[in-house]
Amino acid sequence: MQSGGGGRRGRRSSYRPVADINVTPLVDVMLVLLIVFMVTAPLLTVAVPVDLPKAQAQSVKQDKEPLVISVDAKGNVYLQESRSELDSLVAKLQAITGSNPEARIFVRGDRGVPYGRIMEVMGTINAAGFSKVALVAELPTPEPSKKKK
Repeated sequence: MQSGGGGRRGRRSSYRPVADINVTPLVDVMLVLLIVFMVTAPLLTVAVPVDLPKAQAQSVKQDKEPLVISVDAKGNVYLQESRSELDSLVAKLQAITGSNPEARIFVRGDRGVPYGRIMEVMGTINAAGFSKVALVAELPTPEPSKKKK
């Protein structure tokens, strides 16, 4: 015959706490974060398509994201991604920067745009008091070395 207390001891000895970490919620969260970053990363670039000219200069090191003004192949001016008229460009720049003349402004011009149009845009920005205006160019791709026979 079995006593009533013996059955309890059998249950207690077979019960063990689970010491494993459940990684399923961690994997779920990481996959959601990965998808969010994959969707938002392409949106962080400037969306105005511009065919930049190539230059030999070194890239500029900076700590703060500059404002980007683009001039497309048709001569249209864009502040970041939104189209803007040249007359209202200065007012928008002053509103964004808080009239800070030290704000960095990059001008991206399509290689098919006449030089005069780029100078007109840069002159307008410079006349408004912004001193840190720079042109953006594409770094050249190294040519494959040609072997002479």
